[in-house]
Amino acid sequence: MKENPIRSLPGIPVLLALLAVLLACAYAIFTVVVLGDGGGPRVAGAVLAGAIAAACLAGLYMVEPNQSAVLSLFGKYVGTVHDNGLRWNNPFFSKRKVSLRVRNFESGKLKVNELDGSPIEIAAVVVWKVVDSAEAVFNVDDYESFVHIQSEAALRAMATSYPYDQHEDGQISLRSHPAEISDRLKEHLDERLTSAGVDVLDARISHLAYAPEIAHAMLQRQQANAVVAARARIVAGACGMVEMALAELQKSGVVALDEERKAAMVSNLLVVLCGDRGTQPVVNAGSLY
Repeated sequence: MKENPIRSLPGIPVLLALLAVLLACAYAIFTVVVLGDGGGPRVAGAVLAGAIAAACLAGLYMVEPNQSAVLSLFGKYVGTVHDNGLRWNNPFFSKRKVSLRVRNFESGKLKVNELDGSPIEIAAVVVWKVVDSAEAVFNVDDYESFVHIQSEAALRAMATSYPYDQHEDGQISLRSHPAEISDRLKEHLDERLTSAGVDVLDARISHLAYAPEIAHAMLQRQQANAVVAARARIVAGACGMVEMALAELQKSGVVALDEERKAAMVSNLLVVLCGDRGTQPVVNAGSLY
C-alpha cells in the first residue's frame, strides 16, 4: 500500500460557516417557539439543518507541522492529508495522526557472539522517520514497536557477521571500522523497515565491549598483541641501525673487523638497542684482540 495524498478544506472558514448555520437554526426555532412566527415545518427544517451542521463539526481536525492525517472510510483507505492547521473532511472519515518528525531510538545493550564466537555487548543509536504514513499505519500493527524490535534484530545479525578486532589486513571489524559498520547496519535496517514506510537516516554503534566474563582475557590478548607489535618494530629498527653502523665503519676504514668480531659487535648492538633496560658498558683497556 502506497500513500495517496488528498486535499482537505480549510477548517476555520468551515467552522465559521457551521456556527452561522447553527445560530440561524437557533434563531429560527426561537422565532417560532417564542414569538409565534411560523409553524411546524419551519421548526422541523431548522432542527434538521442544525443536526446536519452539528454532525459536520465532527469533520474538523487539526494537523500539526511535520504531521499527517491518514483518512479511512468504513475500513477503506481514502488518502493522507499533509496540510497543516485546522482542516475539514467528510465527518464519516476516521482519522489517525502520524508524526513525520525525526526520532532517535537507542537499543539496550545486547549480548551476542561476534564472528569468532566471543561474547560481546553491543548497542546502537538509530535515527529514523516515517516517510509513508499509509504504510506505517496499515502495513504493520504498531510501527514504533516494529522499528524497535527490527532494529535490535538487525543489530544482532550485523554483529554476528564481523569480528570484534581486526586479525588480517583489509578485514572489517566492529572496533576498527566504525564508518563501514554503520553503513552495514543502516543497510540491514533499510531492508527490514522499508515495508513499514520508515526511512533510516543514520545508525551508529553507541556501545561496544567484550562480555564481562571474557573481558580480562581479551584485554591481556590485546596487550600481548601490542607488545609483540612494538617488539617487532624495535627489532626491525635495530637491525637497520646495526647494518648502517657496519656499513659506515667499513666505508670510513676506522677499524677492520673480521667476521667473528662483526658477529660480536652485532650481538652487542642488538642487546643495547633491543633491551628494555639500560645497559652497563664494560671498558676494555687491553688489546682489541
